[in-house]
Parts: sequence; C-alpha cells; structure tokens
Amino acid sequence: MTALPSPRGPLSHAVIAALRDGPVDQLPGAADTRTADPYGDDLQLALYVLYELHYRGFALVSDDLEWHPALLAARQCLEAPFLCALRADTPDDRGARQALDDLLVEPVDHTGSVSHHLADHGELWQMREYAMVRSLYHLKEADPHVWVVPRLRGRAKAAMVAVEYDEFGAGRAERIHARLFADLMEDLGLDTGYGRYVDQAPAEALAVVNLMSLFGLHGALRGALVGHFATVEITSSPGSRRLAAAMRRLGAGPAAEHFYTEHVEADAVHEQVVRHEVVAGLLADEPHLDADIAFGADATELVEARLANRLLTAWNNGRSALYDPQPVAAH
Repeated sequence: MTALPSPRGPLSHAVIAALRDGPVDQLPGAADTRTADPYGDDLQLALYVLYELHYRGFALVSDDLEWHPALLAARQCLEAPFLCALRADTPDDRGARQALDDLLVEPVDHTGSVSHHLADHGELWQMREYAMVRSLYHLKEADPHVWVVPRLRGRAKAAMVAVEYDEFGAGRAERIHARLFADLMEDLGLDTGYGRYVDQAPAEALAVVNLMSLFGLHGALRGALVGHFATVEITSSPGSRRLAAAMRRLGAGPAAEHFYTEHVEADAVHEQVVRHEVVAGLLADEPHLDADIAFGADATELVEARLANRLLTAWNNGRSALYDPQPVAAH
C-alpha cells in the first residue's frame, strides 16, 4: 500500500498527522479553508489524501477511518472552496449539448496542448514526467466513474456499464486500462506502484484526480460526473493518437505506445456511446441535470488546462514540472 505523502502546508499537515498519529480532533475547519488557495498544493493534497481513503487507502492507516465523522467534516470544508472556485471559473449559462459540441472542435492554436508538444518535439524526460503525474489518474482510471452507476437507470445505466466494461479490460485482467498504463510506466523505466508519485505531482495534477473523486462521491453531482466522463471520452482519441506517435518517435517501447493506440480506437467508439446513450439517456430521465453535465465538462477542461499550463511553462523554460523534481526527470 502507498505510504502517506509529505505535507505541503498546514491543511495537509493536519490531515496527514491525524491519519498517521491521531487524534482526529485537530482537523481543518471552515475558517482554515476559507482563505486557502482552492487550487493550491496544500488544499489539493489534503483533499487527495482524504479521498484516497475511499480507494485503496494508505499503509498503516486503518480502513475504519474511511467514514470517520471528523474526517468527513474536514473533507467537506476542503471541498467547499474547491467546488466554489470551479463554479466561478466555468460558464454558467449553457447546456450539455453546447459544452460537448465544443469539445469536438480542436483549437487551431496548439501552443497549450501537451500532446502536440510531446508528439512534435517533446523529450524523453518530459514524457517520463508526464507519465509520473498522470499515473495518479490512470492507475485509478474508471474507478470513480463506477460510483455513478447506481445513480443512473435504464438506457444511461446500461450504456455506462458497457463502456466501463471495456475500461476494466472486458473481463481480462491484463487488458484493464490501469494495467496497460502500468505497463507503459515500466517501458519508461518508472516505478509502477499505485500512488507512487504523489509527492512529485503538482497541485494541478492532484486537482485533475480530485475532480473526478469530488463528482463521484456526491450523488448531487451525478450530472457533473457524467459530463466529466463524456469529456474524457470525447477528447481522448485525438490526443491518444498524438501521444502514441510521441512514444514511437522517442522509442519509448511497445507497451508505452500500446496504451495510447488502444485508446485511439476504443475511445472513438466510447465517445458515440457516451454522447448518444449515457448523456442523452440521463437527460431523458432527468432533464434538470443539463447544466450540471455542462459544468462537469467545463470543469474538466479547466483543470486539464491548468495542468497543461504547468507542464508546458516549465518544459519550455527547460525546467522540471514536478513538485519535487527527481534527479532522473530533467537532464
């Protein structure tokens, strides 16, 4: 199991100390989180750690703490400013169709695209950094989306499960997409351990993972989670095609390339199923969730753009983008 990460400020220090040593009565409250940067390292790490209790947890941390009332209260205090910032920084006047249609049109300007950068002139150390920070997402890919299944019905539920079945390898353990990403990491000479690179992941990478956990754990945000899922599937295929090309150009290895070639074909199919069955089915059942689906899509684009900016700004200046750069990452 993953060890608890190193804290990055008072919020994450209090959460990590409570899980490691107890007691849990000195956790962050509303007054502590109100002035914190909602996208900052401290709040995002604290939130990541609390969310991880609902996944595989941490070494030497009791499973009984998953539903501890004090920890849930602290998590709510951390979620509030994050969710408020997401709503403030995304449009509030459009529906799901417009939000998802916009994703089908790729920008002419590629300067903010990590996949274009890596495909065209990225270096191997940059690809390794990308895999390190994305591993927090891809090694639990599809897991938080499962939480929405019992909150759907009929057409939307059937289609959601069909897509998830593919994500989990269609019954074959070696084809689970998280397993394929671990194989990619092995080709790149990286540690394949679950959560291994949390200490190196910047706040922007933590926010990408926290977003899907936030949406997945709250039934009231089920529409936003479907919007998140749709965005991932719609944007995955073209980006995966470029990243597969990058792996070939850099000689990263067959497993590294295979992860992305697998997503080129699979996600092109998934896109159609998600748009026309999951989203359309959910809207047929619950039309009032139209704006929530759009919010989920827009929030996903927002946090992904923030991560892309972090990576490209550092790389274009010849620097590592990691929170705590490893010596092997930039040379």
